[in-house]
Amino acid sequence: MRAALIEAPGKVGVTSVPDPTPGPRDVVVKVASTGLCGTDLHILQGEFAPRLPVIPGHEFAGEIVAVGTAVTELSVGDRVAVDPSLYCHECRYCRAGRGNLCERWAAIGVTEPGGAAEFAVAPVANCFRLPEHVDVRDAALIEPLSCAVRGYDVLNSSTLGAEVLIYGSGTMGLMMLELAKRTGAASVDVVDINTERLSTAELLGCSRSATSAEALDRPEGWDFVVEATGNINAIQDGLGRVAKGGTFLQFGVSEYAAEAVIEPYKIYNHEITITGSMAVLHSYERAAALFATGLLDPSVFISDRLPLEQYPQAMERFKAGQGRKIVVEP
Repeated sequence: MRAALIEAPGKVGVTSVPDPTPGPRDVVVKVASTGLCGTDLHILQGEFAPRLPVIPGHEFAGEIVAVGTAVTELSVGDRVAVDPSLYCHECRYCRAGRGNLCERWAAIGVTEPGGAAEFAVAPVANCFRLPEHVDVRDAALIEPLSCAVRGYDVLNSSTLGAEVLIYGSGTMGLMMLELAKRTGAASVDVVDINTERLSTAELLGCSRSATSAEALDRPEGWDFVVEATGNINAIQDGLGRVAKGGTFLQFGVSEYAAEAVIEPYKIYNHEITITGSMAVLHSYERAAALFATGLLDPSVFISDRLPLEQYPQAMERFKAGQGRKIVVEP
């Protein structure tokens, strides 16, 4: 089969590799679409993946074409979206129900061959059957949505009338916007230096938008500040925008070496919470259900659909900050 392959830091291409075969409790998925995200870029830069080469693509969906000998839940022909998370189920974090913090954490498309290929293997337990009305080519959006759902679990943003500020109007920032609108927020403001992406946040109904938080003129700060870029300048600025009693969520993925400065007295005196959200936890199935209700408009979120052979060009486009969600369709 044909597959994208990150061979070494900075080196990605498309090549032929052996077709995958399922283990007893696995299925083989004919990939309909796989999304690109910041994690793929980090892997290309030499971070996250413990070893290279690796076939990327942790956001994917498709049709089952083969099943393992012990699979009874799903059948050939079922259309599924795939949760890429792989846990050991044995370490203290897994035993505590915190699999996303697993000491041996792994993921399809990060540590194991992913969905940027014609076919991909996944445990049957990680596959969720799609309703007939859901286009499988759009269902790659479910994985990033499940990360956003996890973010809101961590944020615990059930306070009615909260003021929310989101840094970043890429795919993840826009998904956080859509969720914030539905969690009783009084307002949801969005900041981004990319005016093209910012216009999408306006289209989706953010309360206010600007290229800097300073321009929004809210000296008292926001109850919830969501950092969805991973950019150190945005992180540093956002830490200073949290209102008394508020929460700062580090949702974007920064570079390993990034550092920010905090003000310990302010955190103490204003009872500010600083927290993070790591990938997916008990949220994929809920995200799939929300997606099926039409929570997201795929035509707004997906800006580019490219063939697998153009995976390197898709990565370059993503790296340049062009478009919104870029998907590759093998």
